[in-house]
Amino acid sequence: MTLSAIPAQTLAPNGDWWRGAVIYQIYPRSFQDSNSDGIGDLRGIVQRLPYIASLGVDAIWISPFFMSPMKDFGYDVSDYCDVDPMFGNLADFDAVVETAHRLDVRVMIDLVLSHTSDQHPWFETSRESRDNEKANWYVWSDPKPDGTPPNNWLSIFGGSAWHWDARREQYYLHNFLVAQPDLNFHEPAVQEALLDVARFWLNRGCDGFRLDTINFYIHDAQLRDNPPLPPEKRNATIAPSVNPYNHQEHLYSKNQPENLVFLRKLRAVMEPFGAAAVGEVGDAQRGLEIMGQYTAGDDLMQMCYAFEFLAKDQPTADRFVSVLKQVDEVAADGWACWAFSNHDVMRHATRWDLPPGAQRMYATLILCLRGSVCLYQGEELGLPEADVAFEDLQDPYGIEFWPEFKGRDGCRTPMVWEPSNQNGGFSMSRPWLPVATEHLNLSVALQEDDPGALLHHYRKAIAFRHAHSALSRGDHADLAATGDVLHFKRIDRAETIFCAFNLSDTPSDFDLPEGDWEPIGSELGSAIASADGRLHLGPWQICLAQKI
Repeated sequence: MTLSAIPAQTLAPNGDWWRGAVIYQIYPRSFQDSNSDGIGDLRGIVQRLPYIASLGVDAIWISPFFMSPMKDFGYDVSDYCDVDPMFGNLADFDAVVETAHRLDVRVMIDLVLSHTSDQHPWFETSRESRDNEKANWYVWSDPKPDGTPPNNWLSIFGGSAWHWDARREQYYLHNFLVAQPDLNFHEPAVQEALLDVARFWLNRGCDGFRLDTINFYIHDAQLRDNPPLPPEKRNATIAPSVNPYNHQEHLYSKNQPENLVFLRKLRAVMEPFGAAAVGEVGDAQRGLEIMGQYTAGDDLMQMCYAFEFLAKDQPTADRFVSVLKQVDEVAADGWACWAFSNHDVMRHATRWDLPPGAQRMYATLILCLRGSVCLYQGEELGLPEADVAFEDLQDPYGIEFWPEFKGRDGCRTPMVWEPSNQNGGFSMSRPWLPVATEHLNLSVALQEDDPGALLHHYRKAIAFRHAHSALSRGDHADLAATGDVLHFKRIDRAETIFCAFNLSDTPSDFDLPEGDWEPIGSELGSAIASADGRLHLGPWQICLAQKI
């Protein structure tokens, strides 16, 4: 691991840039292939950055591009401070930063700190013996007297979270794949090494981090068994329903209070750079509560996201109210970052079976919520989940649980830029995952030429959010559901905006709040109330109004 770095062009300092930001997630393997090997790369990102800037987003989040055996497609890191050759090199990363900053877009990268690859030099040294310099850098344990694992912890990828290593005659912990051993955060040297990784990328011009599995960093030092989870409390927001991982309450394998100490150290490293982080909180029962803990005050993480709106079931108006009110209760001093889609879940256009009008409504809705927003590549095109045949699957998760769970490849297929060939302009060669035929007619080129396309609606909705400080940074009030209509106010010192969303295909009538309201958002299809304040919302229609 090389810790040297070169200074990079940075944007004007703004330590609060993340608050209300719109962040565009790039899955680099599938964004743009610049060298015709069928795999997206950093130079491809450079090529497409003007398009990203044209959306009006504030930042990009790039999923892992570090050195890796690619057992979990970059989330198994073998060198934190170098670029895997399939994605390019460090000079290519510098070009991403320079180009993005020139376009006034910040760059966040995906740090995977909870575990490494089993091919990382740290682990190769650690497994050699029980008394070498890195012997305690990973979570090792002797077996029980009968030779079985030290406790009942389960892996998200299926089976025990412990794997026997014949060299040390001990088990090591892996919350994910066997090839992803967990680092031991109880070892101070591990924490300092990871903080050095953060320093390396910050010195290189990175503006912040998406922190993978942020609540998995620290385990219970006593290795106590997780208790069973009653069937009525199980849900599949973190792992598919066929995975026994859902049968445990993960009290001891993650979510440990000592994690706050490390997060404060990480925030202290980021602070001089004006950098920000968004943490992924993977917990099906306590996600919002943990989000509140990790974003409280000004010395922890700036943002976190839980999985409430990444769940399988389409959220109702009542569900939105319930989640947002719970955030007010458990994260009143924190800041959420909302997403409907990402690289780990079925695309929400398919997951919620959304017609075109509903896709527009949800795009406007997420950009009116209190918090920051992550948009996943292709979401702005309305891409549905691709149907990837078993013989084309790459995701070990899908291969393990097929056919009940088809894995994550369906949301990871290549971005479609133009319809002239079967690869959608992504590559001149056969892509690592096939391009879905139905995606070609939703390509960027075709939508650019269609003024009524969803792509243009996303641009308008992002611009609308930025034009109103109440939406990007304000508070919310009067959260309520009237039938299928979700409505609330967004408020700051400069303005108050009333927002209403019909979350159904059935028309609905209700009254505007008392007061004088001026209709806004006509470019987004906002309804206009009658003279007596009565509002008629058609299927999936919205209403936006500003208090006079």
